[in-house]
Amino acid sequence: MENLINNILGYFKEHQILKEIVIVFLIIISSYISYYITRKVIFKWIEKLVKKSKTTLDDLIFNNIISRRLSYLPSLLIIYYFSYLYSDIDIHIRRISLSIMFFIALTTTTAFIRAINIIYDKKKQFKGRSIKGYIQAIIIILYIIGAFIIIGIITNQSILVLLSGVGALTAVLMLVFRDTILSFIASIEITTNDLIRVGDWIEVKTFGADGDVIDIALHTIKIQNWDKTITVIPTHKLIDGSFKNWRGMTDSGGRRIKRIINIDLSSIKICTEEMINKYQKINILKPYLDKKTQEIEEDNKIKKIMMNDSLVNGRRLTNIGTFRAYIKAYLKNHPNIKNDMTFLVRQLQSSSEGLPIEIYVFSNDIEWANYESIQSDIMDHIFSITKEFDLKIFQYYTKEH
Repeated sequence: MENLINNILGYFKEHQILKEIVIVFLIIISSYISYYITRKVIFKWIEKLVKKSKTTLDDLIFNNIISRRLSYLPSLLIIYYFSYLYSDIDIHIRRISLSIMFFIALTTTTAFIRAINIIYDKKKQFKGRSIKGYIQAIIIILYIIGAFIIIGIITNQSILVLLSGVGALTAVLMLVFRDTILSFIASIEITTNDLIRVGDWIEVKTFGADGDVIDIALHTIKIQNWDKTITVIPTHKLIDGSFKNWRGMTDSGGRRIKRIINIDLSSIKICTEEMINKYQKINILKPYLDKKTQEIEEDNKIKKIMMNDSLVNGRRLTNIGTFRAYIKAYLKNHPNIKNDMTFLVRQLQSSSEGLPIEIYVFSNDIEWANYESIQSDIMDHIFSITKEFDLKIFQYYTKEH
């Protein structure tokens, strides 16, 4: 046996190339075995323990960080420590293997930072307050620093020497990373001032965007429009221009209804006794009429105005005023209108298109489809009962040819 070993060693001394090939082969085999044991045995055992735990944090860290990256380290360590067997190129092998190990450590660190972002996004108390822009900025900085370190390892240069040369490239770096710097500043402004959150409905006319924010990143903000298309806006461009955020409406629980009814001026008139008697039959209007007629009678009595006097004398009820009172009473009693928010039924300046009666109220249902249905039902009713007050809706008529 001893003679056999001596013969083999003597043979390898005579055939140096073959010796090198065998060493390479043995290192490759050893590296693969170490990788297999780490990935298929050790990590499989760790994976079983992780799955048994009740928390999802360890699953996230294991799946995204440990299993996919750290399993290569034992193989690289074997290559690194056995590089001395190659006396001619051992320095290069050490540097390359060390650089790869550092790169794995760098990607593991960035994966851990991304995992922090995923955990952050899952927390209910932080819902909508994205830190993705900050995370991406940190990752970019780490990769820049890591690139200098890896170059320093491969070239055997001090990192300080490499960084000293960056001063001459400052202008170039500023140009290359211009958008990144601007986007980072914009991200800080967005987060600090709480301008946008994931899930906000925003409208950016410059980019034709109108929908929900689905992602806030360092360089871009994604908006899913109502037609389900996606608009991608550079983060710094959003701050440069103007946009409308509908979050205030969502938080308030009320959505504005602002509609106008144009009344034909020729149909406006003072109410006769017959008209008042007809209006008295409208339940929600009766309290208003009782109070108003009593107030008018007392005022006219003081001024000694008789009912059979000219209509111009004294105070009188008008059909347009009664109509406004009806709309107000109708909306006050409507189950889908918020009475604790701005509530207006008013006249606007008359024009060639009649007298505008503006309805300015808030619905208590902010869902788009429900809101439109509520608004339509209200306007359907108001348009249909206008004639009950001897009023006409103004509209243009076209001649038939």
